[in-house]
Amino acid sequence: MKYRKKPVEVDAVRWDGTNVSEIEAFCEGKARIEVYDAAWKAGAGAAAADIYIDTLEGTHHASVGDYIIRGISGEYYPCKPDIFAMTYETAE
Repeated sequence: MKYRKKPVEVDAVRWDGTNVSEIEAFCEGKARIEVYDAAWKAGAGAAAADIYIDTLEGTHHASVGDYIIRGISGEYYPCKPDIFAMTYETAE
């Protein structure tokens, strides 16, 4: 049998390597952000950080360029940009 994915709208934010505060707010405590940039900690630049998302399958690392998705059950997970582009389109 073949199956088609049901149309579902999700919320997502793209991790661009600098939007730490946006990711923190979006993930509502479900992301662990490890900032390793002394300049950012001193308030002198954008953050260099690693992001780890607590998913239903365990903790996953989000690379710069990945989308962080809030799924239909309120879960969070990272998604590679090429997969995101093949799976989702902008909702009107």
